[in-house]
Amino acid sequence: MPRRRAQASVRAYRDRFVRATGLDRVSASWRRLPQRARTLIPAAALLAVAITYPFYLASLPVNKGWEFWVTFPSMHSAVTIVVFTMMAVGLNVVVGYCGLLDLGYVAFYALGAYTAGWLASGQFQRVRCHLGSVGITHEARGVHISIWGVLLCAALVTAIGGILIGLPTLRLRGDYLAIVTLGFGEIVPQFVRNADNLHGFNLTNGTFGINPIDSPGFGNRIHNAIGVPVVYTQEFNADRLFFWTVLGLLLVTIFCCIRLRDSRLGRAWIAIREDETAAGAMGIPLMRTKTWAYAIGAFFGGVAGAYIASFNQVANPSQFNFNISVFLLCMVVLGGMGSIWGVVVGAVLLSWLNVEGLANIGSWLNTNTPLNFEVAKYQFGIYGIILVLMMLFRPVGIIPERRRKREIEEGTRGPLDEPIYEMRGADEPGAGERGSSRGVPRG
Repeated sequence: MPRRRAQASVRAYRDRFVRATGLDRVSASWRRLPQRARTLIPAAALLAVAITYPFYLASLPVNKGWEFWVTFPSMHSAVTIVVFTMMAVGLNVVVGYCGLLDLGYVAFYALGAYTAGWLASGQFQRVRCHLGSVGITHEARGVHISIWGVLLCAALVTAIGGILIGLPTLRLRGDYLAIVTLGFGEIVPQFVRNADNLHGFNLTNGTFGINPIDSPGFGNRIHNAIGVPVVYTQEFNADRLFFWTVLGLLLVTIFCCIRLRDSRLGRAWIAIREDETAAGAMGIPLMRTKTWAYAIGAFFGGVAGAYIASFNQVANPSQFNFNISVFLLCMVVLGGMGSIWGVVVGAVLLSWLNVEGLANIGSWLNTNTPLNFEVAKYQFGIYGIILVLMMLFRPVGIIPERRRKREIEEGTRGPLDEPIYEMRGADEPGAGERGSSRGVPRG
């Protein structure tokens, strides 16, 4: 009851503020627009802000020691944030659409990164294979395939890996599935850490990782034709090029996820999420449908892993800890399970806190308060507090999916939800102990 009264007070203050500022008329005009326009207009505005971000970043206010919230991520950090957002959107297919609790998503991230290391570096010195490589001489040893082809190969390899992992595990449900996926998430980093001597063959270079990994680019021929960069790392605005490219990959991921959500397969995923037993009874092939979710989620995770490996020019086992799987799951829960735009917002927020935000907050606290500790050391405790607060005050997430919001907040409030002894009249036969004292039989 105190919580409901507090929520009612907040809503009352909000309504008075909206009426006083005239925002109620703006809101009414906005609601009169078609649903498609209300979706596309904010998306187009956010896209324009994101695309032009490199141009106005230098003119934005910087941290002067007291306003830590005015610190904006650098271009290098922005690339990492968008990559994590892409992985969160891919994980949303598994967790948000299909309702499968996956704690081993980092395995696909690692597999995509090492696929890039195998196909775009000098790891295998015994061979010399070049296919569309840029920025290196043709005499260089190793396998050097164009990064654009490597991204597709990494996606296919991780999708196949998702199928192979999913087939023996997706027969489980709930906590059992989470434990098994957790096991696979731990196996893959341990394997790449120790696969530097497989019967004398160095597959992953152990704890040192694979480096350097080739950079994206289009080569001299296409550069001379249309002026695109030859090699990203040789350009003075390399971070901008990496940012715009990963932003394009994120848009493709979002588009595919929206189309999948509205497809026949997406509706089958939602049916399984709501009630797996009922979905199976209605003829939905459970194993095949869940395996598709696992494979598609792995597909996008592999692309993100391969791209971040090319951006950092290294694939190292220290980058693929179990913490990343939990971190990505927190993004999905915080933004709103099943909601693409909610997951994007949650992923950007947590990624910013992880990359720069917590460090800036800690610096501000140490400068302006007597406290003297590193906030970043307590990052997972802070994320946990954020999730607990979200579960208490907004369990549907920042931007919830309409279906889940109706399930959690509205529900069914009718006479059938009342206890049967309250539904039946006190003088009705069979009312039991609540019957009247006029000799009505109990029963």
